[in-house]
Amino acid sequence: MNFAGSTAVVSGGASGLGRATACRIAAERANVAILDRSYEAAQAVAAEIGDAALALEVDVTDGAATEAAISTALHRFGAVHVAVCCAGIAPADRVVSRAGPASLDVFRNVVDVNLVGTFNVLRLAAAAMLANEPDACGERGVLITTASGAAFDGQIGQAAYAASKAGVAGMTLPLARDLAGKGIRVNTIAPGLFATPLVAGMSDDVRESLLDMIPEPRRMGDPAEFADLVVHIVSNKYLNAETIRLDAAMRMTAR
Repeated sequence: MNFAGSTAVVSGGASGLGRATACRIAAERANVAILDRSYEAAQAVAAEIGDAALALEVDVTDGAATEAAISTALHRFGAVHVAVCCAGIAPADRVVSRAGPASLDVFRNVVDVNLVGTFNVLRLAAAAMLANEPDACGERGVLITTASGAAFDGQIGQAAYAASKAGVAGMTLPLARDLAGKGIRVNTIAPGLFATPLVAGMSDDVRESLLDMIPEPRRMGDPAEFADLVVHIVSNKYLNAETIRLDAAMRMTAR
């Protein structure tokens, strides 16, 4: 699928990996709908991009609100061809600490945002894509989700986050099979340590300990490198049902 003239929906598109993806997609001469809980932040990104961007305030855990946002994007741009799910949260909490058992509400919220929210965007975007005329290669759309290296080697305190991201990786193949024959591909990116607001909130000690686990190149990833992979996934028509680790060979230890 070619980006030029197409339309993409990016959840969590106002910051971090989502922001970089939205800007890169626009640079590929595509329209982009930026879905984010912060309307002001989404507006700022849309203003930077220009007329090809649309800012929408959306909580991805809200089915009706997300459906309305996809409908608004369809009304504005006429179609949805690509959806990239970047919305996510990562609070840490040990299963049992000195304060007692972990909060069940926190666990539920992480899974709700990271896993259920991702599925919510995918199901609605896929339904919109089915109305597209297939291109010369028979494609109607591409769905891209964001997992994490924590899906495979989560650290202490990451039970909720790791479970939610493992769920994202785990549904990639069945979703691709669900949509087989309909011209829609599904792939997942599992990033390692990237320079995003999520990482900026970590203490210096935690950030340095994570950097020590990266073999080569020994640095945080640039969100633009995540966006580069999004563009490649969309353009590589034979890439389907894959979870691609983008982590400079990082394998996290227990702490």
